[in-house]
Amino acid sequence: MQTILIIGQGLAGTALAWRLWERGVPFVIVDRDEALTCSKVAAGLITPITGMRLTVSWRYTMFYREALGFYRRCGRRLGQRCFFPRGYVRLLKNEAEIAKWHKRRRDPDMQPFLHPQPPTLDAEVIHEPANGFQQRHAAWLDTPAYLRTSRSFFAELGAWMQADVQPSEVHDDETGVEWQGQHFSHVIWAQGWSAEKHPLFNWVPFQSARGTILTVEADLQGEERILNRSCWLLPRPDGTLRAGSTYEWKFDDPNTPAPEQVQQLEANLSSLLKVPATITATQTAVRPIIKNQQALMGTHPAHPRVAFLNGLGSKGSLRSPWLARHLIEHLLDGGALDPELDLQRNEI
Repeated sequence: MQTILIIGQGLAGTALAWRLWERGVPFVIVDRDEALTCSKVAAGLITPITGMRLTVSWRYTMFYREALGFYRRCGRRLGQRCFFPRGYVRLLKNEAEIAKWHKRRRDPDMQPFLHPQPPTLDAEVIHEPANGFQQRHAAWLDTPAYLRTSRSFFAELGAWMQADVQPSEVHDDETGVEWQGQHFSHVIWAQGWSAEKHPLFNWVPFQSARGTILTVEADLQGEERILNRSCWLLPRPDGTLRAGSTYEWKFDDPNTPAPEQVQQLEANLSSLLKVPATITATQTAVRPIIKNQQALMGTHPAHPRVAFLNGLGSKGSLRSPWLARHLIEHLLDGGALDPELDLQRNEI
């Protein structure tokens, strides 16, 4: 049995490694081990009804069912809980949004995710607490803990390495892949937005967005649900809160927040909370987004030993378990890829 090389240990690469471990397939996962990456910064929110249009996230039931079992198994193996089902309260910010919701709430696709009871929030803590609804089947993934403990697990197996792998260092032909004198059956590139500069994948229409998340201290009087009005607010077990996030389509420095974006987040947070909130940290990274795609995966059209999984955007925590299994089954078993996600079918 030949070994598979995975480049990148973000949410996509980590899920790929776990899928291979579950099947007993040898792998090496190589990562730059940067302090700030999209996966490390991500809040890990998993919520069914999202966005300004108040729509159910694409294929949510399928992805959520897979994620639920996957992260619970990982938690048991790692001896650390990383996945937390949580209530989610969406508060409506204006009359137009309230009117839109009164129409959308009747849609059949909404019904599995609507909690039968209206949210009950503390009016001393939250502005206009009655204008909203509760969602079911929401959760959050403690992404830093999940990535850190997974890395330790893989390192103990001798399957994790720190390196900045350059495309020119990886050579492939019809028999396999070679890197640093080691031989592999396949290489899977799962490096996030930096893949837009990869010579084999620079045709993929990346449209990545920089985002900033705040770490906040505030007294929510014991509220543990995820809250959202103009921004989301996530209470964590350590008593801190995370709030976000921004979308910037044009940027120079991937890890330095724009002052106006932080100010806008502060204003959004003030529109949600009545109680004082103190910002203790900001984190900024770039989400890998592929234009008009939910994600793409598969092998390069001219390099069948070179695979790709990318473009998960802000849905990496939700979608990576299913996508990783699907890609591994394609590489190892010859399973057909979903046409909407197949890299080759979406070649420009």
